[in-house]
Amino acid sequence: MPAPPPVAALAPATPPAEPTRANWLKKLTQGLSRTGSSIAQVFTGTRIDDELYEELEAALLMADTGVKATEALLLDLKRRVKDAKATEPSQVKALLAEAVTALLKPLEGALVVGEHQPTVIMVVGVNGAGKTTSIGKLTRHLADADQKVLLAAADTFRAAAREQLAVWADRTQVEIISQESGDPSAVTFDAVSAGRARGCDVVIADTAGRLPTQLHLMEELRKIKRVIGKAQPDAPHEVLLVVDGNTGQNALTQVKAFDDALGLTGLIVTKLDGTAKGGVLAAIARERPLPVYFIGVGEKLEDLQMFRASEFAQALLS
Repeated sequence: MPAPPPVAALAPATPPAEPTRANWLKKLTQGLSRTGSSIAQVFTGTRIDDELYEELEAALLMADTGVKATEALLLDLKRRVKDAKATEPSQVKALLAEAVTALLKPLEGALVVGEHQPTVIMVVGVNGAGKTTSIGKLTRHLADADQKVLLAAADTFRAAAREQLAVWADRTQVEIISQESGDPSAVTFDAVSAGRARGCDVVIADTAGRLPTQLHLMEELRKIKRVIGKAQPDAPHEVLLVVDGNTGQNALTQVKAFDDALGLTGLIVTKLDGTAKGGVLAAIARERPLPVYFIGVGEKLEDLQMFRASEFAQALLS
């Protein structure tokens, strides 16, 4: 009986050097600084009382944490404060970091490739979320891990999207299946078929941006998913949603809508270097805890890194 194929978990493909990781964490902290400073002000007093918890509740809600996640965090925090017999507001802040870490922990996950030949990844999201750029960075991480990657430019509606993906394909020296116009499902079918024929490890399909309210366009995504299954019966193996970290509670709405329509397997959260409030990850963890494979804090390749709950909690509350 043949040996099973090797399985590689991208976290990213190779752990970044410590200076690179440190620089990335600094960027993440800077990106979440608006939230951090708002929450930090809550702990400048001298007493742990109802007023402190009320101010913290307001700060968390302003950070797009959402009502359910905020309630869960406050309940957990009060239990931790009682158990630790904390007497200083500064101690409460440290305990809040522990509570946030515990809430976000279920979101940790590594993208696994190698169990299927090829692993087919369908990437979706609304226009402007950073979908194509994230695909380019992910492709580079895969290529660096010696994975043979084929890209499918299934966004046939927007010429700029095809051109942008082609630039990433050239930069990362991977092949791309593209058409000037035509049916996105046909492009994807051709790409998956070509990936199988060429012995590729991974096929990534870039799809056109969709708003969850555009029902006819969401149906197009469902069609693409069905057609992928015709090209390879067990595919797609991953359906990833790219969400803009700046969109707050709207990001949670997108997660729910795309998950209901397509059955998401994971998330990539981008643009946490801007005006991001960051609390939306807590809302996602509470209401739709899908794995967050990567988070992004900028345009550079190294700005896309694996999500780790404890690091995110520390950056959020710094």
